[in-house]
Formats: sequence, C-alpha cells, structure tokens
Amino acid sequence: MRPLLLIPEMLLVGGALAALIGGSFVPRHRQWLIRTLTAIVLVAAIIAAAIQMRSPATSAFDDSFAVDTATGIARILAAAGTLLILAVAADEIAGSARESETYALLLFSTAGAVLLAGATDLLALAVGFLLASIPLYALIGLAHTGAAAEAAMKTYLMGALFGILLLLGVTVLSGLTGTTGYAELTDRLTGSPQAAVTVGAVAVIGGLMFKAGGVPAHFWVPDAAQAATATAATFLTTVPKIGALVAVYRLATVLPPSSSWAVLVAALAVASMTLGNLAAYWQSDPRRLLGWSTVSQVGFLLVPIVAAGRSDLALPSLLVYLTGYTVTNIAAFAVGAAVPDHRDLADYRGLAAQRPWLAAALLVALLGLVGTPPTAVFVGKLATATAAWDGRYAWLAVVVFANSVLSLFYYLRWITPAYRHADDERGVQSRLSPRRWSMGLAVSAAALSLAAGLAAGPLWYLVSR
Repeated sequence: MRPLLLIPEMLLVGGALAALIGGSFVPRHRQWLIRTLTAIVLVAAIIAAAIQMRSPATSAFDDSFAVDTATGIARILAAAGTLLILAVAADEIAGSARESETYALLLFSTAGAVLLAGATDLLALAVGFLLASIPLYALIGLAHTGAAAEAAMKTYLMGALFGILLLLGVTVLSGLTGTTGYAELTDRLTGSPQAAVTVGAVAVIGGLMFKAGGVPAHFWVPDAAQAATATAATFLTTVPKIGALVAVYRLATVLPPSSSWAVLVAALAVASMTLGNLAAYWQSDPRRLLGWSTVSQVGFLLVPIVAAGRSDLALPSLLVYLTGYTVTNIAAFAVGAAVPDHRDLADYRGLAAQRPWLAAALLVALLGLVGTPPTAVFVGKLATATAAWDGRYAWLAVVVFANSVLSLFYYLRWITPAYRHADDERGVQSRLSPRRWSMGLAVSAAALSLAAGLAAGPLWYLVSR
C-alpha cells in the first residue's frame, strides 16, 4: 500500500503523540521512560528509512511526496540528529516539568522537516513548513526567561511573515498553472508570464529561508540560539535546515530558467555566508557565535542548489554537506551544553588542560565547520565548490573559498582560549565539571565528523544512487 511508504513519518508523528499523552501519566522522576520511547521511535524511523532506500524511487499520495534517495537521506539525518540531541536533553531537562512535552515537540518538528524534504506538491510543502515551524516557537520559549520569551516572539513573528510569503508564492504558482504538483508545474510554468513566475519563485524560496535560517529570514537565529535551552538551540540550528534545503533544491528543479531563480539563490548564498561570517566575528557568547555560524553555513549549503540542472554533482554534494554539517554542528553545540555556565569565550581558557577530550571535540567541530580536512564538512565544501564550477558558476566557488578562510578567524577566537593556560579566576582550571551526557555527545559527534570525512567515498556512492 502507498501509505506504507510513509512509515518513518508515521512513526515520528505517532511517537510525538505517544510522548505528549504518555508524559501526562508518567511521574516526573520517571520521565526517562518517555525519553527512551522517543529514542526507540527515532531508531525505528532510521531503520525504516534505510530499508526503503534499497527500493527504487517512487512517490506516495498521488505524487505529492517523493520517496527517493534525497528523502531517504533527509529522513536518516533528521532522525539521527534528533536522536543525538536527546543526549543533551538527558543532562539539561531530565526530571523537569516540561520534559515529555519537549520530546513531543522535537518529534513533531522532525516530522515536519522530513515532510518538507520529500514534498513534491506545493500544498504538501506548506503543510511541512507549518509542522516544522510551530513546535519551534514552543521549544524556544521553554527556557522560561525574558530573553527566551523575546526570542520566541521574534521567531513567531518572522515565521508568520515568511509563512505568509511562502503561501503567497504557492498561490501565485498554482494560480498560473492550475495545479500544485511539481510534475505538472515543470511544463505549465514554461508558458506562463515570466514576471509572475519570478514573483512566485521568490516568495516560496524566501519563505523556505526562514526554516533554513538564511538571509533574509535569519534575524531570529542568533537570538534563539543564545536564549533557548541547549537542547532547543542545537535542534533548531540543525534539523530544520535539512528539510528546508532539500525542499529548495526540489523546487529549483521544476522552475523554468526564465524565472532567474538561480540568480536569486546565488545572491542569498553569498549574502548568508558573508553576513553570517562578519557578524559572528564580533560575538563573545559561544552560542550566539554558533547561531551566526549556522547562518553562514546556509550560504554554503545553497551553493550546490544554484547548480541544480546544470551539474550532476549538485544533489550529491548537497546531501554530503548536510551529512557533515549535521554531526559537526551538533558536536559544537554539545561542547557548550557540557559546560552551560561558560557563556563567554574567555571562560574556556584552560579547557584543554583539564578536559583534553572535550577540548579536542571543540577543535574538531570548529575546524570542521571551517572545512578543514579530513572532516566531513571539508568534503561537502569541496564537493559544493566543484558543483558550482561544473555548473559554470566559477565565481561562486571562489566566494566559497574566500568565506571559508574568513570564518577561520572567529572560530580561532574560541579555540585559542581553550588551549591556553588558565592563569586567572575566569579560567576553567579549578571549577570545571562538565555534564556527562553532553560531553560524551561532543566527543562522539566530533568522531562521527572525522569518520564521515574519511568514509567520503562510500558516502558519495550512497547519496549518488
């Protein structure tokens, strides 16, 4: 049956409902049962997605949802990323009043991200956008601080604005063609008025930038990363991007060249990576620095989308980059989650002397985000630059290289104190007691980043099927 093609999505939504309802009947000191249930659901979703990837590409629900390699990789990355983030939750919110609700929100938003990635219908795209967005507002606000309330409100207002923009684009494109399915859009948009098609494409892609966290819908990301709990901050800067960027790629493949969508995506890529890097340089709060870093990473991830339809390397390079980014970004946030009281870069002075493994994880994660070999992000950046060059966007490959070098400087502002001796009261030498699960996650995710980079050959073969 066709509905069985959506087993991973049904597991995620069913697990979210079970966590939401079941958490009401489980005592606070036994909320770990709900966390275990959430982990089981995520593992089951990963297994189901991996099994389905062995079958030929197909579609479900009247061609409104694609079940192919891109969807399979997005399912695995989204579920695996959320599974890793549960380790941060085990330290941070265990036994709290909203623990089970947090797991439910994580699962709902993960399901929305996966739906975004597989959507081949404009209405399915809009539903995925809403399902991925609405839980984020609550996740950010769960920190119960003034800053978190402000960040949640800012995220909500930005989400409402760009959600309306996305729906406007859906209305324009469907009104021009009389259909919402991507298969029909490809042919019918060709004969439509160029100006109207351009307006629709700009609106939909602009709306998706909110979920990706890229320019011009990026303003909420640094505030949310800084003010939310570490669990929410790690999630919102990682998992939603997977679905949003694959969704942009799918839409780009059905838009006619006359709509000039490639120029728009290239401009967004350059603006995101450059603005994110420049803004991150001046940050002293590690989480806010990483928030701006994720904005810049969206710019790099948009580069292969520019080459969609002009290079066979476009989709594989995007999926490889997403794989590397997922584990590397989680590793970076996990370091901060392991030492939650360290909210200034200077607080990390002397980290290597007392906790060398945690400092090593920080080094791998940050140099990995720069794109240093042999990490997975290095392979992703190399592949995306190659795709841009192959797609006759050589200047964009040069911009990727220049911004990668630029990013090194602000990452070094975090790495350098960690490897200096703590010779004053601000150092960590005498008072560091990291959270066990988060430290383990930081080391494990950093190791995964290295492993994915070293196994780039098999990974490329997998995503190129």
